[in-house]
Amino acid sequence: MLTFIAKRVVSGAILLLVICALAYTLLFFSGTNIARNLAGDQATEEQVAYRAQELGLDRPLVERFFSWLASAASGDLGTSWFTAQPVTATIGDRLPVTLVIVTVSILLTALVAAAIGVAAAVRGGWVDRAVQVGSIAGDIVPNFVLALALVIIFAINLDVFPAVSTIAPGAPPSVWIASLTLPVIAIVISAVTGSTQQFRSAVLAQLEKEYVRTLRSRGIGEGEILFAHVLKNAAPAGLTVLSLQFIGMLGGVVIVEKIFSIPGIGSTAVSATSQSDIPVIMGVVIATVIIVIIVNLLVDIANGWLNPKVRVS
Repeated sequence: MLTFIAKRVVSGAILLLVICALAYTLLFFSGTNIARNLAGDQATEEQVAYRAQELGLDRPLVERFFSWLASAASGDLGTSWFTAQPVTATIGDRLPVTLVIVTVSILLTALVAAAIGVAAAVRGGWVDRAVQVGSIAGDIVPNFVLALALVIIFAINLDVFPAVSTIAPGAPPSVWIASLTLPVIAIVISAVTGSTQQFRSAVLAQLEKEYVRTLRSRGIGEGEILFAHVLKNAAPAGLTVLSLQFIGMLGGVVIVEKIFSIPGIGSTAVSATSQSDIPVIMGVVIATVIIVIIVNLLVDIANGWLNPKVRVS
């Protein structure tokens, strides 16, 4: 098992290095004159050149990347070119908000999608048909449309929740709950409709296996077969789906954060990208990739524990 985990850690470190190199290269060739944006339209060419030299923009790409990489490896992600705030502090302030949204959303998605998917697979009939119709209907509606509908109904018309986030440093739990309820609901509805079919298919595939018929022929109850055998064997497929949903949520939360004015890492990424604030963009990239690697590692460990054949493969 330790060899299995070590291999996953090494492959994750290589993936992180490759993505950082690609992101830095793409930003280098974005064509944006960052020094001009920082110096202002009224600045002279000498002032723009001085600003570029000050930021190191006149150095070759490889030299700049390895300089940034050496600093990042020591925990220093640099300073924002536009706010002059340390990138690590900015990420540290914004990342917890996004992680709360995504973590709560994925836990609710796992509970609801697993319950509905198992019910559809076991009960069949009208329950299965209703779940399939609901899943298709949910897939058609994007989460930003759901978010806007929730704002109109529960924030504007009913005035139950705030239309925009009021989260601030040191805010009490009640403010967090009030500000994040509608965003989480918007994300969970989309994720549940996408995951339920996968849970249903995984359980159905196990129910058709020979070992289930053998257990039934021995007089073992349906409940014991389902919870002691079927769900355990279907769990790897469910975990894989949830890991993909988690990665999708990290990307999709950007839109939801913008709609509800939530100070998360998604809205930070959008603002930094519009300004070509490379230190902040790279900080968001490295934080996001590390989270994705950790989630995939945990899923691989769980799958390896549930199914030893995964460790061999």
